[in-house]
Amino acid sequence: MTCWNRRLLLGAIAVLVPVLAGCEAGADAPTLAFHPASSGTSCTVNGVTIDDAFVLGPALNSAVPAGGQAGVFLSLASLNGDQLVSATAPGAASSVQLAAGPVNLSPDSPVNLSGPIPQIVLTGLTKALSGGQMINLVLDFAHAGAVSVEMPVEPAAFDYTTYGPPPAPLPALTPTPSATPSASACVAQP
Repeated sequence: MTCWNRRLLLGAIAVLVPVLAGCEAGADAPTLAFHPASSGTSCTVNGVTIDDAFVLGPALNSAVPAGGQAGVFLSLASLNGDQLVSATAPGAASSVQLAAGPVNLSPDSPVNLSGPIPQIVLTGLTKALSGGQMINLVLDFAHAGAVSVEMPVEPAAFDYTTYGPPPAPLPALTPTPSATPSASACVAQP
């Protein structure tokens, strides 16, 4: 090989190695479906793992007005199986709806409520909502009890521009108070 050919080969390798190394980033192993990296909250509390939890806000430089609605996106898993029964957003929304009803969690089998159409919807926002804010969501599980999750509001931009709006609101149901006097906390790590 001539010096020129070696330089081209080394240049091609230098360009391709980082590209090939990053091919797996953002892919689910079984399906190899692309998903964006999330800056959402991830934690495990009372045997339930909450991963990539965030609220989808409006487009950049805008706000969802008070009284509006916003979608919540996350993945859930449980070591021993559980059921997400209801949710509330104290101080952020008048109600939280599970679009398809309670969510069953089989042991060690994640449930992705990660879009593009939200399965958890904040309705009756108590104040305007924009990207960069934090929202406290309390998820009530049949076995794990109430788990409080502090999650970021991500703007509907960049990786989230293809996410759909929340479905039309359903009639509000009055949630049954949990037997647990206080919620376990799940707070975003800096």
